[in-house]
Amino acid sequence: MICALLNSYYKLGSMNPESISNDPQLDASGKLIHLLGLKGLPKTELEHILDVANDLLDNKGNLKKSKALDDMSVANLFFEPSTRTRNTFEIAAKRTSANTINVDLANSATKKNETLMDTMQTLKAMQIDMFVIRHKESGLPHRIASNINGVAIINAGDGTNAHPTQALLDMLTIRQHKGSFDNLSVAIIGDIRHSRVAHSDIQALSTLGVKDIRLVAPENLKFNGKAPEGVSCFDNLHEGIDGVDVMMTLRLQKERMMSADIPNEQVYFETFGLTDKKLKLAKPDAIVMHPGPVNRGIELDSGVADGPQSVILQQVTNGIAVRMAVMVVLAGKA
Repeated sequence: MICALLNSYYKLGSMNPESISNDPQLDASGKLIHLLGLKGLPKTELEHILDVANDLLDNKGNLKKSKALDDMSVANLFFEPSTRTRNTFEIAAKRTSANTINVDLANSATKKNETLMDTMQTLKAMQIDMFVIRHKESGLPHRIASNINGVAIINAGDGTNAHPTQALLDMLTIRQHKGSFDNLSVAIIGDIRHSRVAHSDIQALSTLGVKDIRLVAPENLKFNGKAPEGVSCFDNLHEGIDGVDVMMTLRLQKERMMSADIPNEQVYFETFGLTDKKLKLAKPDAIVMHPGPVNRGIELDSGVADGPQSVILQQVTNGIAVRMAVMVVLAGKA
């Protein structure tokens, strides 16, 4: 069965995510200066961020506070609606003692025909040290990073391309429960086609050494093309989660779907939704993950979302720790 990770064209120069270079992320010495995506980043860099994030949690999993960024300013620029990601980035910046600015994009100068790049340059002139950017246009954070020097860019989700901090918080959660990525079987279930989370998770899992990555999706929510090494595709949930260690369910991305792609929700739940009965196909100690917000009764039922195998709320806490860690690393403080 064939599938592909990434296979679509974007406004930004008709690029697809495979052609978006991650070179701007590293300086001439190999130091991480932006976090735009996980493709091409070495395993040691991912592990370093996870280690820093882990150190920002106490032995009960509670967040610590840090003074690492007490002389820095972070601007949140969310051109797409977001509650969870924007709030966790804001909390992360504040817990590392940074000055935090939430830019009012609804009334920004871009609404007065100022170019986006001019807006970025203006914010840079205000002595902003980091931009956290979410945008519907795939590749836009890469373009900004390539055109503005002296400001660290963090990609908080661009189009259907990447969501690197979500993938990193997922990796931290898996490592906390499984210890090692060796010999793991991980199933990513749902809307693979439109999910930037899935793309970044696949890259992170591959880099960290997972050899059995399963993409489980109905035909109209997966990609055409050849699967990379270690990735297999399933259109049957029972086969896809048989004996796995981790189940990563995805939200149906209706806002990015064409009308023909939107599934009947009841049929989708019956065929791809996780229930207590279906969980028994996985390993007894398998964990259930979801990037949120959860659509109960569509991607999984409440018994699973609130059950003992769910780590969904732990992912939220880990999201703050990871975003703190990314900021600290980009600032050169770890």
